[in-house]
Amino acid sequence: MSQIDIEIEKLVYGGEGLARADGRTVLVPFTLPGEKLTVDIVREKGRLVRARPSVFSEQSPERVEPKCAVFGTCGGCNYQHIPYERQLDYKEAILRETLARIGKIEWTGTIDRIASEPWGYRNRTQLRVAKNGPRVETGFLEAGSHNLVPTDVCPINSPKLNQAHAALQLMAGERRFPNFLREIEFFTNESDVQLNVISSERPLAKEFFEWAAEHIEGLLPGAHIDYPCKDDVFRVGSRSFFQVNRFLTDRLAASAIEGASGESALDLYCGVGLVTLPLARKFSSVAGVDSSAAAMRSLQFNAERAGLNVKAVHLNVDQFLAGFNEKVDLIVTDPPRAGLGEDVVRQLLRIASPQLNVVSCDPSTLARDLKTLLDGGYEIDSMTLVDLFPQTYHLETVVRLKRL
Repeated sequence: MSQIDIEIEKLVYGGEGLARADGRTVLVPFTLPGEKLTVDIVREKGRLVRARPSVFSEQSPERVEPKCAVFGTCGGCNYQHIPYERQLDYKEAILRETLARIGKIEWTGTIDRIASEPWGYRNRTQLRVAKNGPRVETGFLEAGSHNLVPTDVCPINSPKLNQAHAALQLMAGERRFPNFLREIEFFTNESDVQLNVISSERPLAKEFFEWAAEHIEGLLPGAHIDYPCKDDVFRVGSRSFFQVNRFLTDRLAASAIEGASGESALDLYCGVGLVTLPLARKFSSVAGVDSSAAAMRSLQFNAERAGLNVKAVHLNVDQFLAGFNEKVDLIVTDPPRAGLGEDVVRQLLRIASPQLNVVSCDPSTLARDLKTLLDGGYEIDSMTLVDLFPQTYHLETVVRLKRL
């Protein structure tokens, strides 16, 4: 395996440090700016080199000891070697750089920050299951591969998730454990636990769930779970999306509607209503739109339980907007990682709501979408970085736009 000596210039989106060597761009995980090291080249395509650290000749004084024993092997975390306060600094720099590079958006204004508790924040986890000789082991996938990293604890998972994980590993040590199970998911409100089967080579018998309930306190296999969040309780179905940071769900929703006013509002990609319900307390007419039938059933239930008037629309967002011709005072969007896309952006520009708030989990697609929105008559009013994913490179951004 060939090696090269490099010095890290900066961190980039994706969790890697960037260096340059002999006209090539080198990306290396688990590094910090200013560090000098020898790296092993893993893959090279054109002038882009992906490598892994081998020997450090100079380490950053910022570097800290990771909290997790499998950090650097498990593919879940990227930043455990960085103090949490500095993680936020690097994420803001990456956000600004991505907006400028992809969207040509030179935002010099303040980017507000909403920080999280850095550990134990996740309310949802997916666990891989694999047979290892006579043993069945549980854990997470190695970065960039399908290899299992065995563990029964994760420091970014909530205490209840770690209890459930440890119980599953205990079950895996018994002969009756189904060795055809490949992946499961736990979701919790720290009292109840929802178990969802993600992948299995054969259907699991009812007896497995009964056995799991004996080991996992509060287990609700395949059922809805009630998730409290500030003024509301959200029914979340077994296949419905809900934000994973148990400390910031309410603050994300508040940020998404900060400063909003008027009579009518749309919540696009609304899920079970994390933003829709708070909107319904501020606006007399509110519609939530999502392509998930399960989420729409939960939204309707959640709104009725809260005594709020919300219209739940089960449609793809682009289809809904294509037939929407009403005046609306505010539109909130929270699209998946792929972003809004050309068709949705075009419809948003046609509707021309005076207030448009975009929640994004990917700065690259955010930059692409924002460029078109700004060219079409919007301007940035304010921007907030919501750190839903400490110890990882992921970041959430709320951009509040207004018409020129």
